[in-house]
Amino acid sequence: MVDRLLAWLHWDSNPLTIIPQLVSLSTPAHNFCMKKLFLLLLIVPVLAIAQPKQKPGVLYDAVITRVIDGDTVAFQADFLPAPLKKELSIRVYGVDTPEKGFRAACPSEAQRGEAASAFTKAAVAQASQRQVVLMDWDKYGGRVLGDVLLNGQSLRQMLIANGFAREYYGEAKTSWCN
Repeated sequence: MVDRLLAWLHWDSNPLTIIPQLVSLSTPAHNFCMKKLFLLLLIVPVLAIAQPKQKPGVLYDAVITRVIDGDTVAFQADFLPAPLKKELSIRVYGVDTPEKGFRAACPSEAQRGEAASAFTKAAVAQASQRQVVLMDWDKYGGRVLGDVLLNGQSLRQMLIANGFAREYYGEAKTSWCN
């Protein structure tokens, strides 16, 4: 992206190529370069903010073996070598669903967690095509991060659209007990 921007500004990828032009401060070339530099300084922060939070991933057809909770499902992973279990859990990247059971901070969160799990179970059961998009390992190493596509629709988007999840990218979590 930055290389395309630099090409548009008629600069090489190497910023040292403009130094000889900047040495002579009173030339039109200096004024032109300073305008380009100013424009670049305005555009770069916008590009950094506008980067999508969704990670790239690899798409696989999947046999979903069970729903663990609203944002985590297990799928058949026959590609894993022995003696590893032939099942992996995938946590839906970019969302937080309420916890259920003893992990819930309050009864309201537990109820919402059960509702999110029931929604995910129903969505998986109704889908005729199930796929997973594997993006990365989670921070604990036991699950993968990604998305689940049910009949081509993102489980992540469905959870958010139906109020069962919030967007979450690792920052401090907002309580579900309000």
